Amino acid sequence: MLIVGQAPGRKVHASGIAWSDASGERLRAWLGVGADAFYDPRRFAIVPMGFCYPGTGRSGDLPPRPECAELWHERLLERMPRVESTLLLSRYAIDRYLGARAKRTVTETVGAWKEYRPRFLPLPHPSPRNDRWLKRNPWFEAEVLPYLRRRVRAVIGG
Repeated sequence: MLIVGQAPGRKVHASGIAWSDASGERLRAWLGVGADAFYDPRRFAIVPMGFCYPGTGRSGDLPPRPECAELWHERLLERMPRVESTLLLSRYAIDRYLGARAKRTVTETVGAWKEYRPRFLPLPHPSPRNDRWLKRNPWFEAEVLPYLRRRVRAVIGG
C-alpha cells in the first residue's frame, strides 16, 4: 500500500521519521494499524509530494516544493511494482494522481471516493488542523474509514 502525503512538517523533518507526529497517529488509527505494521516497508511505502520541510508562510506551512514530485515520483514508483492501492492525502497528492478526475474540492473528491477505488483512495490530511472538517463531514468516518480498514487488511494482511 502506497501512502502519498504532502511534505514533512517541522517536527517530522527534524525527526527524520515520516508521520512521527499527531497526523501520523491519526493516520495509523484510520488505517487500523500500529507503528510496527505502518513502518514495515513490505506493507507500506511512504512517498511525500515534497521531500523536505518547505518552510512557513503567512498562513502556516508552505506547499510542498513541486520539483520533488516531478523529479522523483515516477522513479520511485518504478521500484514499487507490487503497489495495490494508493492513499492520496491532501490536495497536492489528489491533483497529481487523479488529475482531471479530481473534483473541484478535496471534500467533493473524498466524497466521490468510490469512483477511484480500488487503485486510489483520496483522503483529507489527517492533521489536527482538519478536526473541523471531520466534524462537518461525519460520512467520512461512517463510510470511508470502514472501507479503508477493510482495504488495508486485504492488501497488507492481518
